[in-house]
Amino acid sequence: MTSSIPIGSVLPGYPYLSRWQSDRGETEGRKHRPACVAVSMRGSDGLTHLALLAITGSPPYADQTAVKLPALEIRRIGLDPGKDAWIIVSEYNYDILERSFSLEPPRAPLPTLSPAVLRIVLNAFRSFLAEPLARVERV
Repeated sequence: MTSSIPIGSVLPGYPYLSRWQSDRGETEGRKHRPACVAVSMRGSDGLTHLALLAITGSPPYADQTAVKLPALEIRRIGLDPGKDAWIIVSEYNYDILERSFSLEPPRAPLPTLSPAVLRIVLNAFRSFLAEPLARVERV
């Protein structure tokens, strides 16, 4: 049985593979980090296709675009309220839930971004979704 993960869900620990790591030939993320589900759709193949955005405690680099999360949102999704957090929208990991080596269907509900913050994130991400260089394949 397959499962979906709703858009706006926050995965607590995903081995996110950054674009610069992929460009160097690396195939696995160096550390598990929270990731936001920006796209979750059932394909014609019956599988769940995902676009995952990294959530980081470090300010974005000059060549990255990110949305800074408000303190209330940081608390809502279970991150350290004493630290800042950003969602990087200028790159994403493409993964397929049912074929992933890093994901499995969630057993319990995941924390989700509030509708207002999710709108901001998705609007910022929209222009990068079609950019081939923004996509980092994980399948």
